[in-house]
Amino acid sequence: MNKLKLGWIGLGNMGNPMVKNLLNAGFDVAVYNRTKDKESQSIEAGATSANSPQDLMENCDVVLTMLSDDAAVKEIFEGLSGLLGKEYPGKIIINMSTVSPATSRYLATNCSKREVTFIDAPVSGSVKPAQDGTLVILVGSTAESYQKVKPIFDVLGKISIHVGAAGVASSAKLAINYLLGLNLQGLAETIIFAENNGVSKEDMLSIINEGACGNGITKIKSTSILEDSYPAAFALKHLVKDLGLAKEAGLNTPLIEPLLDSYAAAQYEGLGDEDVMAIIKSLRK
Repeated sequence: MNKLKLGWIGLGNMGNPMVKNLLNAGFDVAVYNRTKDKESQSIEAGATSANSPQDLMENCDVVLTMLSDDAAVKEIFEGLSGLLGKEYPGKIIINMSTVSPATSRYLATNCSKREVTFIDAPVSGSVKPAQDGTLVILVGSTAESYQKVKPIFDVLGKISIHVGAAGVASSAKLAINYLLGLNLQGLAETIIFAENNGVSKEDMLSIINEGACGNGITKIKSTSILEDSYPAAFALKHLVKDLGLAKEAGLNTPLIEPLLDSYAAAQYEGLGDEDVMAIIKSLRK
C-alpha cells in the first residue's frame, strides 16, 4: 500500500479511469463529485466517498482536481466549503485540469498564503491513455514538490515532465492543444479536398499514415473518419475553450484566429459534445 492518502475531485471521462489506476497501484483514494452518481465507478473500484472538498483536505495528504474549466476549479478552491476554506499547512493540491496560466498562478498564490503546496499538472492525452495509464503529465511546481508526488504521476502517465513553476505547465498544455487543433483541422481539410477531387478517404488516409505526414493523432482519428462516427474522446467544446485560453494568454500567430473561428463555428452548429475530429463534419457543410 502506498503511504500517501489521496483525495480526488472530478469524476468524468478522465477522472474515473485515473482513480482506478491509482487504486490498482495500491493508493488509498477518497473521492468527491458534486454529482454524486458519478462517484459510483470509483466507489465500486475501491475508493471511499467524501462529504466535501474540506473532508478531503482534512483526511488526505494530497488532493487532486480534474475539472472542466477555470470557473469550476476556482469554485472548488474558494469559499468556506472550498479546499482553502480552512488552514491546512503541509497539504498538497494537484490541479490536473486545463486552465489558464493566470489561473494557475492565482491558485498557487492563494495556496501559499495557506501554507499549502500547489502543483499545476495538466495532461496530454484523452480517455484511452487515461485508462491505460499512458498520459503525458506536464508539471509546474518546485523540483522538491515534484519529487514528492512523482510516484502518483508514475501511475497515471507514461512520463511526467517538470517544465517549471506553477503556470508554466498550463502554458505547455495550451501549446500542445493548439498543435492538436492545427493537426486535426489540417487532416480534415486534406480529406475533404481529396474527396472533392476523386480520392477516397480510405486511400488518402493510407497516403497520410504511411508517409512522413502521418503521426499518432492522424492514426488515432482515422477510424472515426472512416466510420463517420465521432464519440468524444476529447470533446470539441473543450478545444474551443483551450484555444480561447491560448489566445488570451498571448498566442497571436497567423493561424490562431481562423483556427479558433473554425472550431467555434463547429460548436455553434451543435458539435461541441462530439469528438474534436467532428470538425470534419462542420467543414463539409
